[in-house]
Amino acid sequence: MKFKKLLRLFLIASFSTIACYAHPLWAQTMSTTATQAILIEATTGDILFEKNSDEQMTPSSMSKLMTIYIAFHKLSDGTINLDDEFRIENTPTWQKWRNQGSTMWLNAGDVVTIHDLLMGIIVQSGNDACAQLALAIAGDVGVFVEMMNEEAVEIGLTNSHFMNTNGWPDPQHIMSAHDIATLSLALATKFPEYYKIFAEKEFRYADVTQANRNRLLYRMDGADGLKTGHTEAGGYGLASSATEDGRRLILVVNGMVSDNARMSESQRLLNYGFRNFNIYNLLKTGQTLDSANVWLGEAPTVPLVSEQDVTISLNRQARRNMTAKIIYDGPIAAPIKKGQPIALLEFSGKNMKTLSYPLVAGADVDSLGGFKRIGAAFNYILMGNAGE
Repeated sequence: MKFKKLLRLFLIASFSTIACYAHPLWAQTMSTTATQAILIEATTGDILFEKNSDEQMTPSSMSKLMTIYIAFHKLSDGTINLDDEFRIENTPTWQKWRNQGSTMWLNAGDVVTIHDLLMGIIVQSGNDACAQLALAIAGDVGVFVEMMNEEAVEIGLTNSHFMNTNGWPDPQHIMSAHDIATLSLALATKFPEYYKIFAEKEFRYADVTQANRNRLLYRMDGADGLKTGHTEAGGYGLASSATEDGRRLILVVNGMVSDNARMSESQRLLNYGFRNFNIYNLLKTGQTLDSANVWLGEAPTVPLVSEQDVTISLNRQARRNMTAKIIYDGPIAAPIKKGQPIALLEFSGKNMKTLSYPLVAGADVDSLGGFKRIGAAFNYILMGNAGE
């Protein structure tokens, strides 16, 4: 017999690891003019909104985030340091990128630090800075691009392939909005010491002061990253991040028609996420939620316990209407081992996908023996009591 019990479930404090859902947990009512978009809650990894987020697209300079990720990784493991110096040589690489698209204005003969090169990429979107950082780390731009593709696999970018360090147009240089968001989330969570560079609003090099191209830093409180992108093929894009009341949201939009459009739409979608969603701690590891009847056991019931912390992002309206129920086939036949999966806890609500989490036995329950077993079975036939 399948038992269902409705619960009044109080929220508890708990923590969870980052894990992205493939799609939002509720019916979307929001829309966007972006061709591709995704909004993610950083703490939970839950998707709050998405549009064509797994579609392969031209990432433009947003793909520079992978170049930055590798640099942050090398800084973190001590392979390089921010104050390490690198000399700019008059090579074909320098000649190719010195005036090709966005530039940091690096000159042959300059001695620059890793910090300066990162500032040149993050603030000024310098294509020349990307190439020189690749040389400083790997000694060869082609080798560095191989590192980018290898690292993409490691962090789970499933729709990305890199042909260069800066996002210069190439039919085989692709990413998805979801991949860019995953990469942005990794930058924010793995390297907080270096991530703060994304919030720098200007950088001066070679007697030229350039403002950060991410104008969201100037127009939205809490905005602290990440990277703009623009090509004819990809349109205007922005990978952005903002914090409010201890929450961080990651947003990627692409295919916008102008710089003003990408900034306004990014601010609108981030505000939508902060105003309409919140983080809810639903379960804590070891929390006893109820008990299940036991068939022919030394104890009449067994505790039903959560085997994991569950923290999710929910639409505030969906949370108010959400219900919880426990489902199990019972009574549960003894013997029962502590930790044995025996039930499911389901959360459901209007316009919300049903969420299911396993519940396990909170204690061992041995089988009755001999005459006790016969007596309990007879008693169950007469009285419907499974345990005694």
